[in-house]
Amino acid sequence: MVENRARRPLAQRLTSRGGAWISLGLVLLIMTALFGAFGSAQAPAGNAQAPADSESARAAALLAEFPDADRQSVLVVAARDDGARLSDAETAQLQGLLPVLGEHAAAEPSGPMVSDDGRAAVLVVPVEAGSTNAETAPRIEALRADLAGHAPEGMTLQVTGGPAFGADVAAAFEGADFTLLAVTILIVAILLIITYRSPVLWLIPLVVVALADGLAGRVTAAAGAAWDLHFDAGIISVLVFGAGTNYALLLISRYREELLVDADHRRALATAWRRSLPAIVASNATVVLALLTLVLATIPGTRGLGVSSAIGLLIALAAVLLLLPPLLAVCGRRAFWPLVPRPVGAGLSVDSGAGDSGAAPDEASAPAQHGRVWRGIAERVVARPAASLIAGVALLAVMSAGLIGTSVGLDQLQKFRVPSESAAGLEVLSQHFAPGEAQPILIVANSDRASDVVAAAREVDGVVRAHPAGETSVDETASAGLVKIMVTSEYAPSSGPSLDQIAELRDAVHAVPGADAVVGGAVATDVDARSGNLHDLLLVAPLVLAVGFVVLLVLLRSLVAPALLLLVNLASAVAAIGAGAWLSRVLLDQPALDLQVPILSFLFLVALGIDYTIFLVHRARAESAGRGTRAGMVEAIAHTGGVITSAGIVLAAVFAALGVLPLVTLGQLGLIVGVGVVVDTLVVRTVIVPAIFSLVGDRIWWPGNAQAVRGRKEGESTHGPRELSAVAR
Repeated sequence: MVENRARRPLAQRLTSRGGAWISLGLVLLIMTALFGAFGSAQAPAGNAQAPADSESARAAALLAEFPDADRQSVLVVAARDDGARLSDAETAQLQGLLPVLGEHAAAEPSGPMVSDDGRAAVLVVPVEAGSTNAETAPRIEALRADLAGHAPEGMTLQVTGGPAFGADVAAAFEGADFTLLAVTILIVAILLIITYRSPVLWLIPLVVVALADGLAGRVTAAAGAAWDLHFDAGIISVLVFGAGTNYALLLISRYREELLVDADHRRALATAWRRSLPAIVASNATVVLALLTLVLATIPGTRGLGVSSAIGLLIALAAVLLLLPPLLAVCGRRAFWPLVPRPVGAGLSVDSGAGDSGAAPDEASAPAQHGRVWRGIAERVVARPAASLIAGVALLAVMSAGLIGTSVGLDQLQKFRVPSESAAGLEVLSQHFAPGEAQPILIVANSDRASDVVAAAREVDGVVRAHPAGETSVDETASAGLVKIMVTSEYAPSSGPSLDQIAELRDAVHAVPGADAVVGGAVATDVDARSGNLHDLLLVAPLVLAVGFVVLLVLLRSLVAPALLLLVNLASAVAAIGAGAWLSRVLLDQPALDLQVPILSFLFLVALGIDYTIFLVHRARAESAGRGTRAGMVEAIAHTGGVITSAGIVLAAVFAALGVLPLVTLGQLGLIVGVGVVVDTLVVRTVIVPAIFSLVGDRIWWPGNAQAVRGRKEGESTHGPRELSAVAR
């Protein structure tokens, strides 16, 4: 068939002698303009955990109307180093700290309150909290520094409470983005050097992807500011680096193939660009469309991540397709030095070096041997497809067993890997006081029914005390103001009994007529976040699968293949989550998965898994048109096994880099996706998919190319890669 003429001019403009320089200059000029236009953009701070319409979110909005709503309490927990009871003299010393604390307080500090066992005391310091953790952190640091110089001898003072936790989070993430970026770049650089075995070539895709990541960070920040999106920039950076490197690997791999049969490196690059374009675009479209399903999520952070990540991946796609080709064209074959691919046969020799002269090793042998390894694996799989399929499915089943005993939801102490003073202080507080002291439950109700709401709250099991803690003023348009009621629980925050207590408390105060009571606070937010994440998972997961099915349907023009491939992807994703959950519990001592981990893991595993499906099956469809399905799959694995494995290892390693961040959520996400990508690359794409295709045979393509299959005679046609790709189009 005649090649698509609509794409040919662009490929030639990107790679021709003059067009490459013009394209390179134009793309860099556009990127520079975009860097300048969005360079000052700042994404919104904060990351709401619960749905915007949840009861805890409504309570937070009402609490913001109270006088001094920006004031929050910091707790100074004091205990003897030897664990003994505090003496009267030591209690008096703690009381003497009130003037010191007052220098940092927004209102009069109080205390000390001594625990029933007499082994600990608490001082309460109201502070003015900033709009972000980073704004609050300097105030907490100053308070701690001042306390350190006045601590009574033989006693330890620890600052904890909500603002202190926020300050410790900000401190833990200080410099973390730079660390993540540095580790990611180092990982990609090392793997590219190993993949290309060239001291030059790895720099080209790395520079392209790094530029894309920098631009994506600025554009997504601007989008976040314009649309009030909340997201984690670290995840976006990992996605851009991982996916962008994968696209570059696929393009350069195809370019290398073409260089072995075409003496003109520019023509070879244009051919590689055209022939890898459908797989790269389909791969990108799958992940982007899957990410955009997150706009339907109720959790603000999840919704924001979907839009911003989609923008980042589109920028990565544009950079690889429009900036990488002219760079490769300008560098020519020399970029592959010292193993320069050249046409073999017809009197042509294969040499290496920066120029056209000089002795060289036989480069042809390297890809041939590499292809023979993957070809041998594929031939063994298709020779015994049933046994191969059973073995692969058994492995996935064993991995899925890790879901047994898995729970979802971490409390505040479990969400961060790094030790902190606020966490240590909370542990001491929980040992000697009611565990709920540090995170009281807050109820907002009409002030004229305050006594009834307090009485109802006190009747709930596990409530230590409930009392009014402030009122709003009454204006002319309202018959009554609002009252804030503080409830202290005997249960540890976010423990099972604590979460159940929120439901009981809501039932109790909702039953008070005319009170219009709503229950908020950190634990109530956790309850609503758990409910919202479950809702999002049940909504988004089917949509992600539907997106994958449609993309495969359009690409393969088949009904059978997309259905079977999607089923395999689903099983692989579940297996990876199970294995990751088990590893988190056993090796990392993390008792549960964090709330957003299941939905984000499923999204990335399915969408990225379909990426590799597209890389493999798109090639298999082209090869099967002339060879038959079984032989076509063997040929496809021989040609793509190396690049898919390299891409999978790069992506897994990049996601693993999330483990350098102090947040357990990102570490678990990186672990699960990393494990899943490796298994998907080495087991699913290498064993399970070829076994299925071998068992189903030509019927796998029904009804897309049934006519081509019927028209093929046994033993007919042994097209090379170029002719087969043309047949597929």
